[in-house]
Amino acid sequence: MIVYPAIDLRDGVCVRLMHGKFDQVTHYDDAPAKRLAAFRAAGATWAHIVDLDGAEAGRAMQHELIGELASAIDIRIQSGGGVRSADDVARLLDAGVSRVVVGSLAVTKPDEVLGWLERFGADRITLAIDVKADGDRYIPALKGWTEAADVDLWAALDRYPAGSAKHLLVTDVGRDGALTGPNLDLLAEIHQRRPDLWLQASGGVADLTDLTGARSVGSSGAIIGRALYEGRFTLEQALETARA
Repeated sequence: MIVYPAIDLRDGVCVRLMHGKFDQVTHYDDAPAKRLAAFRAAGATWAHIVDLDGAEAGRAMQHELIGELASAIDIRIQSGGGVRSADDVARLLDAGVSRVVVGSLAVTKPDEVLGWLERFGADRITLAIDVKADGDRYIPALKGWTEAADVDLWAALDRYPAGSAKHLLVTDVGRDGALTGPNLDLLAEIHQRRPDLWLQASGGVADLTDLTGARSVGSSGAIIGRALYEGRFTLEQALETARA
């Protein structure tokens, strides 16, 4: 399983949100380049970087900085936030980003995103669907988690036939930044329904057992944020757990 240590960027600095709410922000002192270099020194081969300003504004805001980070540090970067066009995807890839994360448009404009998958290749794009529980349903959250989609998670995934996409990142917004553990039942159901997709678990990782739990239900990757920043375990320990 691939461990993706995370950097969320807001106004050019590292932050974390609670439940995806922009008014519940924790700021961290490290500059993004320093944090990313530390990830690489610990042995990480991938990092996950989000342009929160872009996600909130609905347009690319910090892609230039993300490109600079990709060029400066020898680590593969998966990045998104504010990706709204094929030009946005191309700019990030041209800047050195290895895989572009497409969020809201993966739900609202699947035909367009299917075209991007065909143009750039399924291995260069991660579909990111952030969900909120609504009874026994999971509804995609859009536009920086400020709006709800008119379809549920399963209907959204049905728009991507097997073979059209490869990478899927699912965040349970209710657990994001809360250190309450990932939603293993949801991850297991996604893997059961769509074993063709390489699933990345996001939201809630609090300790090393959460990584083994995510892997046990079929996740091929896990995003780790607040738990690393707050020292609940080291990145070295997370990487070792993922390899065990």
